[in-house]
Amino acid sequence: MTTMTTGSDTLTRDALAVLQPGFVGTTAPDWLLRRIGEGLASVGLFGRNIVSAPQVAALTAQLRAERNDLLVAIDEEGGDVTRIEVRTGSSFPGNLALGAVDDLDLTRAVARELGRRLAECGVNLNWAPSADVNSNPDNPIIGVRAFGADTDLVARHTAAYIEGLQASGVAACTKHFPGHGDTNVDSHHAMPRIDVDLDTLHARELVPFRAAIAAGSKSVMSAHILLPALDPARPATLSPRILTGLLREELGYDGLIVSDAVEMQAIAGTVGIERGSVLAIAAGADALCVGGGLSDEGTVLRLRDALVAAVRDGELAEERLADAAARVRALAAWAQRARGDVTAPGAAVQEGTAPGTGTGIASDIGLVAARRAAKVTASPSWQALKQAPYVATFTPVMNIAVSSETPWSIGAELDGLLPGTESGTFGTDAAAADVLAAAGDRRIVAVVRDEHRHPWMAAALDALLAARPDTVVVEMGVPRATPRGALHIATHGAARVCGRAAAEAIAGV
Repeated sequence: MTTMTTGSDTLTRDALAVLQPGFVGTTAPDWLLRRIGEGLASVGLFGRNIVSAPQVAALTAQLRAERNDLLVAIDEEGGDVTRIEVRTGSSFPGNLALGAVDDLDLTRAVARELGRRLAECGVNLNWAPSADVNSNPDNPIIGVRAFGADTDLVARHTAAYIEGLQASGVAACTKHFPGHGDTNVDSHHAMPRIDVDLDTLHARELVPFRAAIAAGSKSVMSAHILLPALDPARPATLSPRILTGLLREELGYDGLIVSDAVEMQAIAGTVGIERGSVLAIAAGADALCVGGGLSDEGTVLRLRDALVAAVRDGELAEERLADAAARVRALAAWAQRARGDVTAPGAAVQEGTAPGTGTGIASDIGLVAARRAAKVTASPSWQALKQAPYVATFTPVMNIAVSSETPWSIGAELDGLLPGTESGTFGTDAAAADVLAAAGDRRIVAVVRDEHRHPWMAAALDALLAARPDTVVVEMGVPRATPRGALHIATHGAARVCGRAAAEAIAGV
């Protein structure tokens, strides 16, 4: 039964304040503006809300006309996971590329420039960075989103990223606590489980989060994962032992705790989003991310009313909900102050990061980082291509965090350097004969993504190299497979700038 509430009482305002919902459209719908007026303190933007930077700036201005301190959040990791550049591919390499370079100043500069672009659009909370240690190479959801598999490397780059991002006035949201790197299940689809002991968790998963807390991360996002060593019954998002006992009390974190999206199947398919939202707030979460999949007013009202009913029924302490809402408002106040500080006359501006300079790619620092991240292995006889090749892209099923709208591979970038380049896409039923027929006499550039996780991809590449040993291979995922081909390029991610860096290596420019 739906609990009837008014739009003005404190309890209802607190229940709205802890929600971070999405919506449909490139302008704000009336229902969203109305709920902001009633107490909603945060809004999430997704690729469906974005056409261009000026349009996003106009949208956030429209939202803030209702509430000047509104938190506008986005899932902008750079690299494979981009929302601002969802239709073009990112101007920034992702975490794995930055970890491969292992230059903390570079990571800090990339995060600061990405944050500057978000701030210019009116975004002030970024659901990033990923602090997961990608210790399981078959992980289907983290992969290139992690800085790497080395705990200390991930920790120091997580801290550098937070420092750079927050220097631009955008709050970081370090994820996915207490660590999603050792999973073999995508929590968008089911409940992952990590069966390691406490000593391993403290020595591996938790180290980057300790570094994030020390670096002053304004928020931390929980993971929908089960860790029996910490709590055998409830996933992290719903676990008081993990969110309150571990994160708050043991690690001493005092910032905002945000849940991963409650409509993910690890929550929605088990306890349901209403029950899951109540349990998450009771466990110690302060804000509930929702809207990647469910983006309507009805969802907001269902969650609002579930929280209100839980307080009235005695299941959720009113003080806990009030504390959560207060933490959301405190972060909103910080972001409002930070926006003023960054844009104030005389505020420091990072040199060499003006958009649209040099290459025509929005941020030169992103391309610089992508070039440095590209690992090139060449045969003794290798010579740069002078004629337009055929690019064969072997496409796996993407994890749901990567938008299906976001283009990847290197065909477009290579065509810019070698006009007349042709391209084709090949899936799980691909055969080398199909590629050879499509390529004809052209030199072949085979593009793969996480070859080590996809036997069909490795088999197709084996057959292709047997027939055409002069094939160039570009790995745009985690480079676990042995380098092969006349030229092998590991880009450490599939961002647009990573494609550009690979194209430059192939064309010798």
